[in-house]
Amino acid sequence: MQYVSTRANGATASQSPQQFSDILLGGLAPDGGLYLPTEYPQVTGAELDAWRKLPYADLAFEILKKFATDIPEADLKALAHKTYTADVYRNARAGESAADITPLRVLEEGNGKKLVLQALSNGPTLAFKDMAMQLLGNLFEYALAKKDAQLNIFGATSGDTGSAAEYAMRGKKGIKVFMLSPHKKMSAFQTAQMFSLQDPNIFNIAVEGVFDDCQDMVKAVSNDLPFKAKQKIGTVNSINWARVVAQVVYYFRGYLAATTSNDEKVSFTVPSGNFGNICAGHIARMMGLPIDKLVVATNENDVLDEFFRTGVYRTRKSAETYHTSSPSMDISKASNFERFIFDLVGRDSERTRALFTKVDTHGGFDLSGYPGGDGDEFHKVKEYGFKSGKSTHEDRLATIRDVADDYGIVIDTHTADGIKVAKENLEPGVTMIVLETALAAKFNETILEALGHDAERPAGFENIEALPQRFVVMPADVDKMKDYIASNTGL
Repeated sequence: MQYVSTRANGATASQSPQQFSDILLGGLAPDGGLYLPTEYPQVTGAELDAWRKLPYADLAFEILKKFATDIPEADLKALAHKTYTADVYRNARAGESAADITPLRVLEEGNGKKLVLQALSNGPTLAFKDMAMQLLGNLFEYALAKKDAQLNIFGATSGDTGSAAEYAMRGKKGIKVFMLSPHKKMSAFQTAQMFSLQDPNIFNIAVEGVFDDCQDMVKAVSNDLPFKAKQKIGTVNSINWARVVAQVVYYFRGYLAATTSNDEKVSFTVPSGNFGNICAGHIARMMGLPIDKLVVATNENDVLDEFFRTGVYRTRKSAETYHTSSPSMDISKASNFERFIFDLVGRDSERTRALFTKVDTHGGFDLSGYPGGDGDEFHKVKEYGFKSGKSTHEDRLATIRDVADDYGIVIDTHTADGIKVAKENLEPGVTMIVLETALAAKFNETILEALGHDAERPAGFENIEALPQRFVVMPADVDKMKDYIASNTGL
């Protein structure tokens, strides 16, 4: 299995294709694009049948080995089994089995329609990001040990990526983590979960701005190739290909657990701001998983919903980005979206480069087919099964109340966005699976507003906000950020 950049052309062809291990520790390709396999591996019906009863770790191995063909299978299997254990994913709700890793819960069934919630938040930071990040930490440590090398991870978070990365990388030999987050724009729980870490290899940086300012700095540093090489910069954001691959696994798991034969189809509704989570679903579908629809659920920052309704991709400036009660989706530039557009335009790298250059210079592009637009590919979106919807704060509150009343569980704000949009897209004969984003405890302020009482917390998280916090506050200044990184890497 080899990989190419979404922006590869004649001038950069010498940099492609590459193998999995070559791109594991990085983020953006040297030409500014994102890596994708030269072709998606295909899964047969016989394989799906054989995988139905596999434990999660074995299923992860079967899928990962299709992408990481340059890693010895025995090593890859050991890494999967080290990662996906009941001890790591121990925060299951009452009635769920930690050994299932991503247990399903049927919320409602009737009139041929079925709504299912797939739990993805049983890991150490109570968010779906743990599903990939725990594997990434083990993969990074494995690869660095092979080379006796050092890696300085530079990433950005709107809430959950940061803590998942830090918990996965804390204490890992040869790894330091520099994590940006928007100052005072995460929930109190999310903030404490990151900033309370005292490990010497963890550096938390609160940026005076919004998430997109943080993400822009990560991209700027990644595009400074001499600095990136000297400071040994890597990334764990969803632009990292290995993280996307790890997320592909739970789509297969959800499908196999919700069906009894390969003749059945399911749809997935995915709360999404950065397009990384649902991009993994797109890849699973391209591999042959019988997915009917992939439904993007956004909050008030509805850049993705606007595109899938109209064909217009229009990013917002920082001042136009809303600070909402589902803050992990307060994103107006979907960094993984380029991977889907690459497929949508027929894997034309020159076209992809031109479109995303226009994003940088003019704030977006228009594929609706109307005169004056940038193309007419929007009609092809249906071929890939995408639909979308939007949820607001009032929708969120109502959904949290309804789910608590009707199903007896308390969901987080992002999952509420997903359930609200999923109900609008239920179809007879097709099971709808909503991917859980996080446990409700991470967004207690809104749970208290919706239900009048606090969300239940797993053991060990009772007083996390009271712990001492260690972080620095910095402006959204790339040069100052580079100086801070360089002064702390020891290189």
